[in-house]
Amino acid sequence: MERLQSAIAKARASRDALTVDPASSATTPESTLPATEAWAALKQIPISDDMLINNRIVSVGRGSEAVEFDKLRTRVMQRMHGKGWVRLAVTSPGPSCGKSTIALNLGFGLARQDGARVMVIELDMRRPSFRRMLGVQQGFDISRVLAGVAAPEDHLFRPRDNMAIGMTARVSESAELLQSGALAEVLDQLQARYQPTIIIFDLPPFKVSDDTLSFMDKTDTVMIVAAAGQTSIEDLDECERELASQTEVLGVVLNKCRHLEQDSQYYYYG
Repeated sequence: MERLQSAIAKARASRDALTVDPASSATTPESTLPATEAWAALKQIPISDDMLINNRIVSVGRGSEAVEFDKLRTRVMQRMHGKGWVRLAVTSPGPSCGKSTIALNLGFGLARQDGARVMVIELDMRRPSFRRMLGVQQGFDISRVLAGVAAPEDHLFRPRDNMAIGMTARVSESAELLQSGALAEVLDQLQARYQPTIIIFDLPPFKVSDDTLSFMDKTDTVMIVAAAGQTSIEDLDECERELASQTEVLGVVLNKCRHLEQDSQYYYYG
């Protein structure tokens, strides 16, 4: 295990040291812009708070519903900043654990912080859900960018000034795309061009395919979302063990919990 962890660290250091010449992959004038201007050039599509809250994206505000996500974003950024990490993958042992909801809540919560630049990329290409959850029906398809056949500015959009989202369509050979060397180069180029504070990748559930394992060498760390009363200890242990052999596990989030009565909790507002 020590030898494996050393290999993982060396691979990550090699990737982090990579410098990407934007001109070498330029497909449009936007690819040569400084990061701030390239970010501002992304199409802005406002999404109302009501739409998001109706789809359980509650971190857009500062109410009581957002408190736990605010705590989560703080823990995540403290750990990632301390390690110098940018890329966070989110998965779950099985389906219907709420991983996409967690990923979007984390993204919108982070976007409320001044100075942050947040990117959320949907990589669950077998059962994409962002289009429905966000109510955005335009033909954005980040899988075309990841496959190297389209420019990022054509398929990323900004629901907030400092947040960019990439939605995907269904992809029949998703595992092959996620493990390709070409994808690694595209992600390096995206990170170099837009210089996000964090990139959150919403991956498929671990047990449904090899998609998630295929991607683990392209992320800095992974967060596992388990569902209370649904995810078995055996499935969670297997998921955590397998992913820990490929990358760093940031932690496990227990979703769908029954909360205490409101009178038994304290809420603080600034």
